[in-house]
Amino acid sequence: MAHYDLEEQEQLDEMKAWWRMYGNLITGVLAALALVALSWQGWNWYQRTQGAEAAAIYAAFDQAMDAGDAQRAKATAGELADKYGRTSYAPLAALRSAQQAFDSGDLKTARVQLNWVVDHGKHEVRDLARLRLAAVMLDEKAYDEALSQLAASHAAAFDARYLDLKGDVLAAQGKKAEARTAYLAAKEKLGTQGGLTVELLKQKIDSLGEA
Repeated sequence: MAHYDLEEQEQLDEMKAWWRMYGNLITGVLAALALVALSWQGWNWYQRTQGAEAAAIYAAFDQAMDAGDAQRAKATAGELADKYGRTSYAPLAALRSAQQAFDSGDLKTARVQLNWVVDHGKHEVRDLARLRLAAVMLDEKAYDEALSQLAASHAAAFDARYLDLKGDVLAAQGKKAEARTAYLAAKEKLGTQGGLTVELLKQKIDSLGEA
């Protein structure tokens, strides 16, 4: 019996010695893993909460737009940009606000809104904002700035529209040969792209006159 007691004591002593060597490390690793798990859960909760709150504000923005309440629409769009800029709702609201401003002739506000989407939007939303921003710059006769926007990388689905607008800018600058090249390239890329048609491009090319 004493033999087993001695054996158990030796095992206990070995375990104690092992724990003294590695216990702090193991405790630290377990604590770090627990912190990571809690942080991940917290981040997911935060994202869900942000998304739900942003959706509610966007609904209010949508109602204001439908009702023609420009002041309320501007306030809710601003709230989305300030507090929920990382959600998908903020760039969408900014895009719609920019369109409203553009339609009312307020190019300055439209430019501000579209610049925000270019800086904070992602993928197709950013590409569309860049295209519309270039259109605003064309109206302002800021031709070089417009061409700079149109030279940025974008999804292939926007190729024809970017080239078409590039042609418009070059035509406005009096660069007919370059404008023709842009329009012809747009024809090559043309698919179903937001009302842009072969006939419209032909009309633009014809309006340039003889090469």
